[in-house]
Amino acid sequence: MMDSVQIRKYLPHRYPFLLIDRVVELVEGDYILAYKNITINEEVFQGHFPNYPVFPGVMLIEAMAQACGVLGFKTMDKTPDDGSIYLFAGIDNVRFKRQVIPGDRVFFNCKKISDKRGIWKFECVATVDDQLVTSATIMCADRSI
Repeated sequence: MMDSVQIRKYLPHRYPFLLIDRVVELVEGDYILAYKNITINEEVFQGHFPNYPVFPGVMLIEAMAQACGVLGFKTMDKTPDDGSIYLFAGIDNVRFKRQVIPGDRVFFNCKKISDKRGIWKFECVATVDDQLVTSATIMCADRSI
């Protein structure tokens, strides 16, 4: 289990773009289960949409990529402080099945399926109350900075 302080050791993101609140499970080299609590106080709801707040799908994808980043950094035993960054390299097979609204807790389950030449591939799903929200294949690249 990792709290937000521990997560910040593995991700360079900060408010308002740190989109993972807690890591519930992590098996290095295999999978991660993390979540984000969605509140009405999210800045994005000022414009998306003020009278019908829906958490943007692109931010769900980014949150999944951040979960993949934590898994990748932990697996490689690296942190951004080591001069490494984990970049979003691609996305395939994205599907959105349910809206995410204030009050939801979104779980991100990402499983590593391959890594070749510094490009890691993950199968990811996001769920709320055990209902599928989003699924995607995400690719990330480990690069020196």
